[in-house]
Amino acid sequence: MQAFGKSQGGTRREDIRFLTGKGQYLADILPADSLHGVFLRAPAAHARITTLDVSAARDMPGVCAIWTARDLDAAGITGSVLGVSLPDRRGGKGAAPKRPILADGIMRHIGEPVALVVAQTQAQAMDAIEAIELDFEELPVTLALEPGGPTLHPEAPDNVALDWDLGDEAATQAAFENAAHITRLTVRQNRVTAASLEPRAALAEWDGTRLHFAFNGQGVWTMKRELAKTLNLDPEQVHVTTPDVGGGFGMKVMVYPEHLALAGVARALGCAVSWVAERGESIASDNGARDLTSTAEMAFDADHRIIGYRVESRFNLGAYNSQFGQNIQTALFSKVFTGVYDIPTAHLHVQGIYTNTTPVDAYRGAGRPEAITLIERTIDMAARELGLSPFDLRARNFIRADSFPYQTPAGETYDVGDFTRLLNRAKELGDVAGFPARKAESAARGKLRGLGLSYYIEAILGDDTEGATVEFTPEGRVKLYVGTQSNGQGHETVYARYLAGLTGLDEGLIDIAQGDSDLIAKGGGTGGSRSVTVQTTATHGTVEQMVEAFSQFLEEEIGAGPVNFDDGIFSTPGSNQRLTLIEAADLARKRGATELLRHERRVKLAGRSYPNGAHLCEVEIDPETGALRLDRFLAVDDFGNLMNPALAQGQVHGGVAQGYGQAVLEEVVFDDQGQLQSGSFMDYAMPRAKDFPMISFESVPIPSTGNPLGIKGCGEAGTVGALAALSNAALDALWDSGVRSVEMPLTPQRVWSWLHQQDK
Repeated sequence: MQAFGKSQGGTRREDIRFLTGKGQYLADILPADSLHGVFLRAPAAHARITTLDVSAARDMPGVCAIWTARDLDAAGITGSVLGVSLPDRRGGKGAAPKRPILADGIMRHIGEPVALVVAQTQAQAMDAIEAIELDFEELPVTLALEPGGPTLHPEAPDNVALDWDLGDEAATQAAFENAAHITRLTVRQNRVTAASLEPRAALAEWDGTRLHFAFNGQGVWTMKRELAKTLNLDPEQVHVTTPDVGGGFGMKVMVYPEHLALAGVARALGCAVSWVAERGESIASDNGARDLTSTAEMAFDADHRIIGYRVESRFNLGAYNSQFGQNIQTALFSKVFTGVYDIPTAHLHVQGIYTNTTPVDAYRGAGRPEAITLIERTIDMAARELGLSPFDLRARNFIRADSFPYQTPAGETYDVGDFTRLLNRAKELGDVAGFPARKAESAARGKLRGLGLSYYIEAILGDDTEGATVEFTPEGRVKLYVGTQSNGQGHETVYARYLAGLTGLDEGLIDIAQGDSDLIAKGGGTGGSRSVTVQTTATHGTVEQMVEAFSQFLEEEIGAGPVNFDDGIFSTPGSNQRLTLIEAADLARKRGATELLRHERRVKLAGRSYPNGAHLCEVEIDPETGALRLDRFLAVDDFGNLMNPALAQGQVHGGVAQGYGQAVLEEVVFDDQGQLQSGSFMDYAMPRAKDFPMISFESVPIPSTGNPLGIKGCGEAGTVGALAALSNAALDALWDSGVRSVEMPLTPQRVWSWLHQQDK
């Protein structure tokens, strides 16, 4: 069987309906008789509720129900919102305080849901919210990323939720004691919000025996499990679906309090209840991201080779553990925390801190951008201190191409790589030799130009198993059931085109089924850049199994063999019979061989894949205003064998844009009382098309050995590499003016202040 589907071209098939307004987003398909839910949210960052009187609101026109924590309790809904805990080096596991579905006595962050109002219209529900009497006694607020301060949870003394480490601390200390040079750098990584084009939304329907729950998420199975557990239902009583999704970026993976409250009230009312968040509500209640401060130390020998690396980090968990909150800056960060360098010993020590802010969780890259930003900014600084080219110092310390498979100090095994090859290609394509002339031209116009380099590596995460089912329908069409969930990446195009390429089927006859727990019993969802790698591997395995089954059937039908399958045609030497898969399926249906009309297989990847690459950019800064302009951006990436080059390039462009947003513009800001100061797009700066030059991309594939197709995930790579490249470029532009440190976001006010501090 030939794999025709590699390096597919063509346009995205789903774009036609999206661009013509025919997308089926949740807000577009709500039932006409659906009631509308609106949440009363905490107006204080830390306060004890003294009065929560909903009696007047219950009498408002159109109001059908108002639920508080007391009503949840009366309905037997007493569980905690899902949040994992990791092993703690102090013994046991990290703190696991209950995260209530609706604030129960104490409010711990701005935007925490306190009550749910359900009415016939959204306007009526919003009016009723205004009639709720909420009084409270304010409590001391803690915002600092350090132990101590007012305690949020008794389970976490000094607000330290988790104390975690990895690596050989003693060996790393010994390396530092023998170092010829040590570079030390502290990096603050700003809090951001995903700001997906489509805000979070959900619909819950109860028919008397079964719950249907629709939400715009990144996988239906965790939601199904948590709804069943929270509502004390059998799993068979819960049906979860996901329609079109307008962006996820990791933020929509999670089970949120709103989901559980909505499902509970829908069951109690016996009808459909929907909720669609407003933008300000999203910024206040969606999981935040990043928000950590790390100090890195890098030890070198006399030959400028890295002999040790250690990191001390404190990260913000917010007021509660979110679903994966404790994982992000620990287990996920550690996968790539030594980057692409041959470092013999390393140690990572991390503390997770509770604060009176929105919980923090995964966002595009989830721990890997943070790790790469830290090490790539540190090695850039080391190059300056050692008087070396940042290209040369990196190349000197790369893991050699002949050293793979390579086990990192964190125990991660990189399968393949040729980092020098990609770096040299980036240097050539980026015309690094011509940079001095461009810098001089900028200077002649009164501008400061900087060159920034970052070499990233990413570890593809998530469930390493996946299934695919191919079904031939009576209408002559083919359904491919997948366990992932598109949030706009183009999965329908990639999966259908790949199946068509493997089988010779007309792509137009292939329908993709996703996001339905009744149709697909198990799946890993989308996250960690896993989707195309695991799903196409599963599809490949299913097709192999399907072709073998049809071949055996046709041998008996034709009475000769062996049956071959080439170019989408079954044939037998010595026979003039030639059948397509559709024709073979029609024959099986006529013969009553219905078992041949549906084929499914689950596969397990042999190992993770590790996309990597060199990101090179140039920025120009106006010293009069501090404004930074991105002039050039180049990504030279190793994604292994590309399934669809155009979609891979699109993922890089989107990832770089989000990286630029964090590096230059975006920041969630709270005042000293925990009040949100960036609660709308008037205050939270988002990147726009005018901020970007054409982002250049080149693929330099080193096929992965972790899957039979040799592919590597690409969805998060742009963000992983962009943060350090942009930060390094800004510092390079400012260096000659005496600036020695920069922080994200690189706003004009900050840049101007750094420049003018040098005048004092």
